[in-house]
Amino acid sequence: MIVPAYNEASSLPALIREFSSLPASWDVLIVDDGSTDRTREAVSTLKENRVRLMSLPCNLGVGSAVQTGLKFAQRRGYDIAVQVDGDGQHLPAEIPRVLNALCEKGSDMVIGSRFLGSEQGFRSTVSRRVGNRLFSWTLSVLCRQRITDATSGFRAWNRSAIELLAEDCPEEYPEVEAVLMLHRAGLRLSEVPVRMASRSAGRSTIGAIGGLTFMVRVPLAILMNLIRKPRKPLTRTS
Repeated sequence: MIVPAYNEASSLPALIREFSSLPASWDVLIVDDGSTDRTREAVSTLKENRVRLMSLPCNLGVGSAVQTGLKFAQRRGYDIAVQVDGDGQHLPAEIPRVLNALCEKGSDMVIGSRFLGSEQGFRSTVSRRVGNRLFSWTLSVLCRQRITDATSGFRAWNRSAIELLAEDCPEEYPEVEAVLMLHRAGLRLSEVPVRMASRSAGRSTIGAIGGLTFMVRVPLAILMNLIRKPRKPLTRTS
């Protein structure tokens, strides 16, 4: 599991304790994205054998943190990687549902969607929901399949998707653009419904100004992605 974290010292201990209920063979990599709080200390003092900590020299953004985790997975030969955000909103108990879909549906990437099914749990702000619906509709048209949660950071990838994104992962707002990148590379995408909790501590890095920037820059990133020649995965998982 890859857990990108920026200033999540308050939420990570509880999240890591929840990982103890998962199979012992599942490794966890916390990627500290240049935090200025005690994130590193919070992880180090837990002394969990399955948990590794990797610290970036400065804050590079969630895309770079995720790419760091995917490069680690690629070099260590992992066949599957799962992203769970460090703020406690993604429930570890939902991970098996995402993994089962990755195997049973023959997908290369599975998105845990807050907007499928009847139990949606936590609801984000109105502006965030509007942005998500806009980008989900755009991706649904471009990918020719229904996408309901384009901005979800709860994802699982197989080896083909790991290798592609480890080499070229969008840096600033990776969730939306990565969906389009994988589709254009000929990889298979699917979604499953997941429950989502409220942030356990701290605050989102996307405030009011950040939300406006998000709404402007993501469409530009989608346009640039469409202009670029699509990448192809190094291997193809059958």
